Amino acid sequence: MVDEAFAQADTRWLTLMQSARQWLDGPLGQLMLEEEERLLADELKRYFGSYLVHYGPSLRIPPGGSQLRHGVRLGPPLPGIDIACEEGAWPLSENAADVVLLQHGLDFCLSPHRLLRQAALSVRPGGHLLIIGINPWSAWGIRHYFAADAFRKARCIGASRVGDWLSLLGFALERRRFGCYRPPLSSPVWQNRLAWLERNQNGNQANGAGFYLLSARKLMMGLRPLPQTRREPRGKLIPMPVAKISRRETSGTNE
Repeated sequence: MVDEAFAQADTRWLTLMQSARQWLDGPLGQLMLEEEERLLADELKRYFGSYLVHYGPSLRIPPGGSQLRHGVRLGPPLPGIDIACEEGAWPLSENAADVVLLQHGLDFCLSPHRLLRQAALSVRPGGHLLIIGINPWSAWGIRHYFAADAFRKARCIGASRVGDWLSLLGFALERRRFGCYRPPLSSPVWQNRLAWLERNQNGNQANGAGFYLLSARKLMMGLRPLPQTRREPRGKLIPMPVAKISRRETSGTNE
């Protein structure tokens, strides 16, 4: 049934998601996912509710989030997906989820604006949208230009740019964290030698970080700040000159 439903799906999207998953299953992808899970385990403790919706090529289940009672994985018809759907047609009603996590969803997609709108509509007012993306201003971002695997197809959209998009969709950016400071070296020996780079960071330093984690809250109706109207200074009242009447002139007219 799933194959029949996706018989007319865009083959470019299916191929992209499958190749992205294969890259994440490799040594470099696993290194990045491990560091992402470390930040997610701490970040998801802040949220409460019923539903956590995850979208992205990664097969690994996000850690933590015990306060969120149900987790749903959206994506292409691949193993580990709970609900198969296209990136621009989520089968969820508006305001359905307490937390939506896009884990490299914007990095590996055909239309990042369309995907982000779907995710934004699914978040309830007061809920949160988490976005994990590859930092283009890092060694990882530079490597994707020269990669010969699926990593070359990554979009690597900057955190500031994504933050601007979230603001236009009615979200307030609350936190911006970073991780994976080790360079993208395939050798496990060198990765172990450079593990100290991760221990010396607290997630707030952007320089050199391989990925970013954005946390944005969906503003509720009536909470959007109103623009302050400019109050023009009022002019002062200037007394008009009054003509003085001479008593001599009045007495001369009476005569």
